[in-house]
Amino acid sequence: MTGSLILNAAATILTIEDEPAIRRGVVDALSFAGYRVLEADNGDDGLDLALNRPCELVLLDLMLPKRSGLEILREVRQVHPTLPVIILTARGAEDDRVEGLKLGADDYVVKPFSVKELLARVEAVLRRSPQRPADVELAPVPGGVADFERREVRFEDGHRCELSEREAQLLRYLVAHRERAVSRDELLSNVWHISPRGLSTRTVDMHIARIREKLRDNSSQPQVVLTVRGKGYMFAGKEMS
Repeated sequence: MTGSLILNAAATILTIEDEPAIRRGVVDALSFAGYRVLEADNGDDGLDLALNRPCELVLLDLMLPKRSGLEILREVRQVHPTLPVIILTARGAEDDRVEGLKLGADDYVVKPFSVKELLARVEAVLRRSPQRPADVELAPVPGGVADFERREVRFEDGHRCELSEREAQLLRYLVAHRERAVSRDELLSNVWHISPRGLSTRTVDMHIARIREKLRDNSSQPQVVLTVRGKGYMFAGKEMS
């Protein structure tokens, strides 16, 4: 086993493929290489796993029962914009490959493919994909600091404000992803751990409003937790030095 395979040995890979022989071969190859594997044989189950189970990469067939691979890719990108996806596609399906790449797929493998090729593609995509943000314990805010371990905001004037568990989780997630806007769907999936599909709720916005109040962040002109129109929310604070 190569050193790079050992490096990624703890990664969990979701395989969404309806052809039993291909899926079994992929799962066996990944398992033998040291990866953890989730699998689904239809689009509905595959999307549910992709949205609700932690994984580092998705291997996605395009022709699936119940829901197409392109539909899955479209929804996954809304909730997990940085999750690596490799398309498994039939020879000659160039239009589907192009559409998949336009929707944000990271690579594609044409069937029939060898185990060696598949593992090389998986390894390459994992190597160049953005790392999961490191967990954070403290975040500077104007006039103070947010302490996620103690679930409180401490200000230089001596005032302390308690954060609820959910408020702390939400703010911590935004801080960890400070370089981009985070959608409401992504927050529902990764902070509340519920599927955002078909869900209409203002719970994210209400929690953001309470966080801003506790951070002394003017809700009409916020400087710490920004609203990015059409995209979601972004933490604008600096990193701890």
